[in-house]
Amino acid sequence: MSIDQVYHSSFIDDDSITKACGCPLLPLKTHIKGPAPASDPDKADIVDEAITFFRANVFFKNFHVKIPADKLLIYLTSYINIALRRLEGCRTLAVGTKAIIELGLEKVPVPGEPGFPFPGLFTLPLSQEEAELLRNYLKQIREETSGRLLNCAYRANGFPNKWWLAFAKRKFMNIVIL
Repeated sequence: MSIDQVYHSSFIDDDSITKACGCPLLPLKTHIKGPAPASDPDKADIVDEAITFFRANVFFKNFHVKIPADKLLIYLTSYINIALRRLEGCRTLAVGTKAIIELGLEKVPVPGEPGFPFPGLFTLPLSQEEAELLRNYLKQIREETSGRLLNCAYRANGFPNKWWLAFAKRKFMNIVIL
């Protein structure tokens, strides 16, 4: 019997949550424009969960999806891993911020496009509108995650937090994405 020790999302699926390609478009605490509904600023959102669980979940080679929000947690864990790799050589918050902005400007692939990291995790888009909705949501959630990650990866004095950046070397689910 194998014990699933990964941290799963607490966001239970319900019919009121819009989905694109099988990905729930969960509410976010953000000021970044995009299709995500606004979240209660006093409650944790999926970005909070992804950052909180990252250092534990990154050690796992398998992640059994129990609920649709887990798919987003997998995507964000992978994205945080990519972002930390970009921040690894950045010795100050200013240089790290520039690297994260450059990462944010990169094209965001959706299922069925080259470069999408998890074929089969989400369903293929049924229309161009669905593809653009998911692309815009992923872009918004990546930007929000990047901003919050900078607060973890760098200390108040602007220097790197080695307890976070050390995780850049980890391979989530044995996947290396550059």
